[in-house]
Amino acid sequence: MYDRLQAVEDRYDELNELLSDPDVVSDPKRLRDLSKEQSGITATVEAYREYKNVNAQIDETKELLSEKLDDEMREMAKEEFAELQKEKAELEERLKLLLVPKDPNDDKNVILEIRGAAGGDEAALFAGDLFRMYSKYAESRGWKVEIMDANPTGIGGYKEIIAMMNGNDAFSRMKYENGAHRVQRVPETESGGRIHTSTATVAILPEAEEVEIELHDKDIRTDTFASTGAGGQSVNTTMSAVRLTHIPTGIVVSMQDERSQLKNKDKAMKVLRARVYDKFEREAREEYDANRKSAVGTGDRSERIRTYNYPQNRVTDHRIGLTIQKLDQIMEGKLDEIIDALILEDQTSKLEHLNDAN
Repeated sequence: MYDRLQAVEDRYDELNELLSDPDVVSDPKRLRDLSKEQSGITATVEAYREYKNVNAQIDETKELLSEKLDDEMREMAKEEFAELQKEKAELEERLKLLLVPKDPNDDKNVILEIRGAAGGDEAALFAGDLFRMYSKYAESRGWKVEIMDANPTGIGGYKEIIAMMNGNDAFSRMKYENGAHRVQRVPETESGGRIHTSTATVAILPEAEEVEIELHDKDIRTDTFASTGAGGQSVNTTMSAVRLTHIPTGIVVSMQDERSQLKNKDKAMKVLRARVYDKFEREAREEYDANRKSAVGTGDRSERIRTYNYPQNRVTDHRIGLTIQKLDQIMEGKLDEIIDALILEDQTSKLEHLNDAN
């Protein structure tokens, strides 16, 4: 572990020199890439330097304890030694976590897709509830949410809604929401008071940049058509709606939220690029041996990950067996307790694999 930490520190020092090199400063792309790399290892380097400093203090305290001291000085040195040992152990655990391989998508923005699944109108209403929950969560973290396309129902829900989430660490926290969400409650339309079970699926895609996934014009078929839908300002008789088909993968994206065909095409390209990137990412993940996968799934959208039980004000995350009697708060966007638990489980699992590999 310490050889790896030293290599990280050496690279950090090298990056410091490169970032002051005139050739790098005059190249915006290289400057951005190197700055991003340095930012990604700063916390590790700072913790490692703190660790080395604590080790040096431990050696000094050991040397002090080997000398002739009066009782009071010896007691003080022993207390300091114990504190330093405790600090060293804490730093070692922190450094292990910092060495866990980071998901390269963690600092990306998110394309959020929510669809009503089993349950008809109730599933569409639940999809709308989930979107409002995520919108409030985004607001609490200072993220910006932009609806890219929506297919609303007449009763306040969504058959489908696609939105962009822009903000610091958006993907690193939202990626755990990928999957099937189940709701148990009495629908407003249910006169007999019976509890119904419905589902909505959530897809969390990292926004892909053009340099990461190159889509060639020859591989994309573009069709235009008149906007349609359940009301809204986007419905018109002009050919402003756009459908893009990525021929090699068969992925199709339709966009009609804007009056401008150009704006719809731009939004559709963002979603298409993210979906193609996500497809390749998932295929690559599937190549890994099952026993090396994290215990917290983030790839299979057919996996039922969470149940929202309204009569009992209960939320259960099935991946980690977490149950919280705070459904009312969760639906108001207070998701950190669940997401923090998922991150901890994910990090612990990855740390175990790292220790096994060593």
